[in-house]
Amino acid sequence: MPHNVNLRTDSRVALKFSAYSPEVRKRINHLRSLILASAKTAGIENLEETLKWGEPSYIAKKGSTIRIDWKAKTPDQYAMYFKCTSKLVETFREVYGDFFKYEKNRAILFSFKEEVPEKELKACITAALKYHEVKGLPLLGMEIKQE
Repeated sequence: MPHNVNLRTDSRVALKFSAYSPEVRKRINHLRSLILASAKTAGIENLEETLKWGEPSYIAKKGSTIRIDWKAKTPDQYAMYFKCTSKLVETFREVYGDFFKYEKNRAILFSFKEEVPEKELKACITAALKYHEVKGLPLLGMEIKQE
């Protein structure tokens, strides 16, 4: 049963969000809302929102850090980053194939021209937020996407 998540926010995150253009801010805020909704559904009690490497980052006690950002060098996309030494992105590829666009073993990339696939992304977010609980499970407890 979903419950409220205790979100501890670093004030620098709001400054980072305010520095984005309105269109970028809207997209990054949407990713943030999916992270918070996933934490709530997954039963995460405490979530920390901070900056890591200058990017908005989300950390749960038994999870792996999730970062979100837009970069001027790739202006037509924004991304959700995962710890590259984890099995997360590798598993997302196995579960979802080419459904997402990936950057090596560290990120899922999003285009401004496309809608974010919320259901599938929430499954990825949940696996990251609970990573240390699910890393021993086949496919991190995720189910293969049926076409």
